[in-house]
Amino acid sequence: MLRITSNEAPDRLVLKLEGKLVGAWVPELESCWRSTVTRSGSRPLVVDVTDVQCIDAAGRYTLALLHLCGAQLTASGPMSDLVHEITKSWPPAARA
Repeated sequence: MLRITSNEAPDRLVLKLEGKLVGAWVPELESCWRSTVTRSGSRPLVVDVTDVQCIDAAGRYTLALLHLCGAQLTASGPMSDLVHEITKSWPPAARA
């Protein structure tokens, strides 16, 4: 199960994820992200994955896609390593 909570502030929008970002929940995140982006205007989007317990390959790819589209990924604890890995490795370096 995945819980997605949207918090709107004057200076940003935050999507807080809790649970498992796996399987059928990945398209749910993408749908929520797309609807949030239409409301965001010029406010930045922050995706907080601190309380995510596990992420499959599709979930990881979706987080990388959100990052590439300008979302800031944030986490503390065990998920901070994943956020660091995604934000430092995406986009992948061009191959010569």
